[in-house]
Amino acid sequence: MTKEIRPADQCTSMAEVRDAIDRLDRRIVALLGERFGYLEAAARIKQDVQAIRDEARIDEVIANVRAVAAGEGVPPDIATELYRMLIEASVSYEMDKFREKGEAA
Repeated sequence: MTKEIRPADQCTSMAEVRDAIDRLDRRIVALLGERFGYLEAAARIKQDVQAIRDEARIDEVIANVRAVAAGEGVPPDIATELYRMLIEASVSYEMDKFREKGEAA
């Protein structure tokens, strides 16, 4: 059975805070793994390498992230900075997967 993460306002020691952060980090990394699975699907589906970097979609993702961040109490500028790094890594990963697809053909 998975131990619940103690809410931040109920933590009374740094050990509890660190345990909660470590548990959240495991969840975040698992979600990133799931997200990267969709990048592999995109690389498989897209027919043209030029379609990988879609500036309009990047703008849409950033706008969505800023809105969600504001609603969740996360500073939108920090969320934007993190997502811009994630997007750049994602584009690079998708490019690699797209090229692998061409090499396998």
